[in-house]
Amino acid sequence: MAPPFVFPQILRALEEDPEDNHRLFAQNPVDVTSLRPSDLEEFVKGVSFDLSDRELFCIEDQDVFDRVYSLVRSFYSLPPSCKCNLVESLRSNLSVLLPNVDSISRSVQDQEDEVPIIDRITSHRNALKIYTFFLITIIMTEESHVSFVDSTKVAGRGRKKLVVQSWNWEPQRGRMLNLIANSLEINLSLLFGSSELDENYLSFIVKNSFSLFENAAILKDPEAKDALCRIIGASATKYRYIVQSCASVMHLIHKYDFAVVHVADAVARAETKYSDGTLAVTIIRDIGRTDPKAYVKDTVGADNVGRFLVELADRLPKVMSTNVGVLVPHFGGESYKIRNALVGVLGKLVAKAFNDVEGDVSSRSLRLRTKQAMLEILLERCRDVSAYTRSRVLQVWAELCEEHSVSIGLWNEVASISAGRLEDKSAIVRKSALNLLITMLQHNPFGPQLRIASFEATLEQYKRKLNELEPNRPTEDSSKEPTSDGDSCNGDGEIDDLQPEVTINTHLDSLPDSCQPDNGEDIREKDASVPDIGNVEQTKALVASLEAGLSFSKSMSASMPILVQLMASSSASDVENAILLLMRCKQFQIDGAEACLRKILPLAFSQDKSIYEAVENAFISIYIRKNPVETAKQLLNLAIDSNIGDQAALEFIVNALVSKGEISSSTTSALWDFFCFNINGTTAEQSRGALSVLCMAAMSSSRILGSHIQDIIDIGFGRWAKVEPLLARTACTAIQRLSEEDKKKLLLSSGSRLFSILESLITGNWLPENIFYATADKAISAIYMIHPTPEALASTIIKKSLSTVFDVVEQDQAQSDSDGNTVDCLTTVHVAKLSRFLFVVSHIAMNQLVYIESCIQKIRRQKTKKDKAAAESQNTEENPGATQENNSINAELGLAASDDALLDTLAERAEREIVSGGSGEKNLIGDSATFLSKLCRNFSVLQKHPELQASTMLALCRCMIIDASFCESNLQLLFTVVENAPSEVVRSNCTLSLGDLAVRFPNLLEPWTENMYARLRDASISVRKNAVLVLSHLILNDMMKVKGHINEMAICIEDDVERISSLAKLFFHELSKKGSNPIYNLLPDILGQLSNRNLKRESFCNVMQFLIGSIKKDKQMEALVEKLCNRFSGVTDTKQWEYISYSLSLLTFTEKGIKKLIESFKSYEHALAEDLVTENFRSIINKGKKFAKPELKACIEEFEEKLNKFHMEKKEQEETARNAQVHIEKTKNMESLVVPSKVKDEPVEEYDDDDEEEGVSDSEIVDPSMEEQGASLKASDSEEEPSNAEEELSDSEEVPDSEQSGTTSPYSLNQNTSAGILKLSYTSFKQSHTIFVSGEEEEEEEEGEGESESSNVKRGNRTKLSSSSVRRSLRSSSRT
Repeated sequence: MAPPFVFPQILRALEEDPEDNHRLFAQNPVDVTSLRPSDLEEFVKGVSFDLSDRELFCIEDQDVFDRVYSLVRSFYSLPPSCKCNLVESLRSNLSVLLPNVDSISRSVQDQEDEVPIIDRITSHRNALKIYTFFLITIIMTEESHVSFVDSTKVAGRGRKKLVVQSWNWEPQRGRMLNLIANSLEINLSLLFGSSELDENYLSFIVKNSFSLFENAAILKDPEAKDALCRIIGASATKYRYIVQSCASVMHLIHKYDFAVVHVADAVARAETKYSDGTLAVTIIRDIGRTDPKAYVKDTVGADNVGRFLVELADRLPKVMSTNVGVLVPHFGGESYKIRNALVGVLGKLVAKAFNDVEGDVSSRSLRLRTKQAMLEILLERCRDVSAYTRSRVLQVWAELCEEHSVSIGLWNEVASISAGRLEDKSAIVRKSALNLLITMLQHNPFGPQLRIASFEATLEQYKRKLNELEPNRPTEDSSKEPTSDGDSCNGDGEIDDLQPEVTINTHLDSLPDSCQPDNGEDIREKDASVPDIGNVEQTKALVASLEAGLSFSKSMSASMPILVQLMASSSASDVENAILLLMRCKQFQIDGAEACLRKILPLAFSQDKSIYEAVENAFISIYIRKNPVETAKQLLNLAIDSNIGDQAALEFIVNALVSKGEISSSTTSALWDFFCFNINGTTAEQSRGALSVLCMAAMSSSRILGSHIQDIIDIGFGRWAKVEPLLARTACTAIQRLSEEDKKKLLLSSGSRLFSILESLITGNWLPENIFYATADKAISAIYMIHPTPEALASTIIKKSLSTVFDVVEQDQAQSDSDGNTVDCLTTVHVAKLSRFLFVVSHIAMNQLVYIESCIQKIRRQKTKKDKAAAESQNTEENPGATQENNSINAELGLAASDDALLDTLAERAEREIVSGGSGEKNLIGDSATFLSKLCRNFSVLQKHPELQASTMLALCRCMIIDASFCESNLQLLFTVVENAPSEVVRSNCTLSLGDLAVRFPNLLEPWTENMYARLRDASISVRKNAVLVLSHLILNDMMKVKGHINEMAICIEDDVERISSLAKLFFHELSKKGSNPIYNLLPDILGQLSNRNLKRESFCNVMQFLIGSIKKDKQMEALVEKLCNRFSGVTDTKQWEYISYSLSLLTFTEKGIKKLIESFKSYEHALAEDLVTENFRSIINKGKKFAKPELKACIEEFEEKLNKFHMEKKEQEETARNAQVHIEKTKNMESLVVPSKVKDEPVEEYDDDDEEEGVSDSEIVDPSMEEQGASLKASDSEEEPSNAEEELSDSEEVPDSEQSGTTSPYSLNQNTSAGILKLSYTSFKQSHTIFVSGEEEEEEEEGEGESESSNVKRGNRTKLSSSSVRRSLRSSSRT
């Protein structure tokens, strides 16, 4: 019998001679690499023949074993045919060997002699080990060789790959691994003597299997992956190789992210096949026992572990639900990835682990409580500190809604939480909340239409029905009881999810027309009788579900304003998902959704392509229908209800859709039918809307209007225009949008008729006042667009318009002359006509200017075209070199430039003649401008007629835009009106005109820059908004330099009106994108200006936080540190110190920034006495510690100590200064009470009690109880205190020394400036106050002619001296 085979550590260990000679080893290996190819093939064939021809146990024979070992050792160098032969021989022998195990077990029962059976078992076991060892070694050798070839980027890679492909290794690998897996799944207990296999055997297989799991290419092979999963499952579960397998699984999970899903498959298959979840439970508990802090450092491992848990919960929900308790403590860990995974695990468990309805009442109740606890955790995690976790929770709730795992009772709570998360500060959370609401609408259990009116009406009916079924039931119970739970419960206390669905379906079937639009009132008027749906319990369930549906509908409707805000978000995902949610809300008829969808139109101008595509897709899905008539009706209604801004956006979208073919020709025909009243029931307003949409479509295809020119004139300016005056304005727009060919046809066919109509529109009086100006604007523009000589017709219009004003004036004047009364030309009718006249004149002047510029451009184009044609003809006829030489000569002589200069001169002259005039002929517009200027200066008249002031100022601004000299002469008037006009409409219009003037004449407006910025402080909201828009346009387009008044714009960031605040923020956001971010240069100046303004601290902080947030570059941040630190030097105001330090704390500090802050310590050390300043510097230090390296951290800590030290010193100095100031005040009070002798050797007058003056000592030492005593007692007390002070000061200052040095006495020092007092040390100051603040009785020794005792009288906390003691001390001090 052959010796037993023992698995070696490495392959070549089989060549080592064992000491005990009790194991199989390779005694005579052959070096097959030295054999010739023909000899090698013969060698392999011989081995294969022996393995196939002899019995299965021949592998034990030393000769066969040595030869097989020699081939396996050099397997990678064998030719493909040899490899295939060897592998097939070993695999086939093992596949035949495995079934023999069963035959051995049967023969054991039949055989009486045990010796031969034991030998057979030993041989089988030995052969199994040898075959397994050689096959796994071949697999590992070949895989390592393939991996090496794949990793090397050499020219020979192609050959190697061909070799691998030639012998087709992958199918062989899968078959070999499956064979090894089969060997583990048979009953091996007889071979190994027990259920526990040989440790070396099992360890070798498992170790190499997990090693193969680390190869992503193997896991992509389904056959190989399946075999590896079976091997791991059998080893860990069947043979209890748990500990080692669990450790290997954890290693795989932590290190190889691609293996996570496959490991979860292996664990799940083990539990499914063997009905034993020991491996899964062990892994779960191992993860649960891991320290949560370990996952903070190992982020990749945390991510992989989290994915593994979610995959495992998806595959084994019941096993995970019974062991999830060990994972719940990780919710308190710092790793958000683990929390995300646990949230996903709970979602999988809620959806899958509790669907089993079997079991007794107690088990079902336990499952219900467990599920409820998991749902509560999910609700709680919606407020997690990490945005990633909050986002993940909302995604899990969306998955639960899709799988219908959220009960009706919980539906509204989830909807409320998700609606609240719409205002989350994180964009990813808002995105998840929007997606959750979309999912909840799609899968809501309440029906396809969620109008509040329908639910309220239906709920009221069923409540009455319920009251009829339960007459004695209180009415409050119907509202309180269902809303507390919202779910119907069966007798076992478990939530019944099926019953609400039945009741909801009943509700939908019974109300087929209740959710149609505009039938809420009809519902209320219907009879209260409703279909009988069953007994009382079913009716209660329906009422509860209706109340839940009503609550959900109201919750969705309440979120509409938030969705409108999200559409203005800077995050593209917010905008896109908000649009999707609004579309879904409109589909379910949520109240307010349609109005909110109108507000997506301006987003068509977004520069973000994804946002525009979202708007376009939403527009197509909402308004473009299959039926052309319905599409046309939708579009014209949208055009009617849109404001000016929405119409511009609508025009942009319609133009794009026509270009793409989304708006078909049949839709265009339907629009013409509406315009021409070919469809029954069409109104004049709908006709106007249809023409508006056609005008929009004509921007991309001008031929659309050419086929209906006569209809436009007949209907647009006919009788329907009197019914709908705006129809005439729309018709004027349509005429302007005609193609050049259509314009020529119109001039030939109906030109004179059209111009007479347009003239009557402008000069007539049949248009209403509110429509005339817009219509006249379009009519004048149409004249200048299509008339061959528009100035001739314009002059006629001006004259007629003038005559309509002054003919009436002359008639009134004649009548007033006959009555002998004075004339007041500006009556109400005259004001209206004069306003119209001034508008017409100014608008014609503006169009004349545009017309002149277009003519100049046309001449330039013709000249360029002519010069180009002439140059080409000369090139063909003459020498090109000579032509080039002539052109260069003309350029040197300036002949080409002279033509352009002449053209520019003519243009300037023509423009100047519009208003100022340049010839002897009368200029009607110029005379009107002069009249206009004088009228605008007549404030008394204009104040009586605000409408006239609005039109005159608008006309004045237009004339100023045309002529520079006229502008210069009226600028002061314009700014006076802007500043003082009572009408905010006038101020707003003038503010807008200032922007045009700044573009037209920047040099004239430059001195008035400060006045333009002053409009930002206007009391009117519209004026401030227009000022922000105008200044933003001028600055961002480099038409105005950013000067020292930019702080006014910064203050607008904190404007009370949100619209103005948003515009100001948008301005600075766009400004930060220009060049190297001008905000960086402007910030110090803005800081200084804002510090001097009377601005709330909160507002200042918000402004600076926003501005500094727009600075992103580290270099700019570092430079700002130095700039802001230097500002401390020239500032003495504590408020500015606080603001500068706060701004410093907002900066993003780098290592260089921290060093600059430390180096600039001298510049701000004097400000450290302020607590707020020090706190701001401490916040900077705390931020620096977070990213600082050890060396820098030491510097920061040293800087912190220095900062705190200086802060305490400065505080003490301030305290000393305050105490000195108190001392000054006290001594001044003493001077008014006691007058000491100032002359040396002069006897001091003795003070009697009767001669003492009344005085009041300092408030700190006055006893309030003494205020009620008599006047004599007050006088004596007031004299005693200065005596004590005088005596103490005399003792402490050593008068003889001061006399010799020529200095003044301490008392005379009190009469000097406060600076002298501040020079006293804090110690001497305390000594000078000892007698005042001491609370104990003290004895004083005094020098003089005699000794006298001072009587100590204690009052409160001070010692009072008698008046005699005071007099003696004064005498002694004067004599010394």
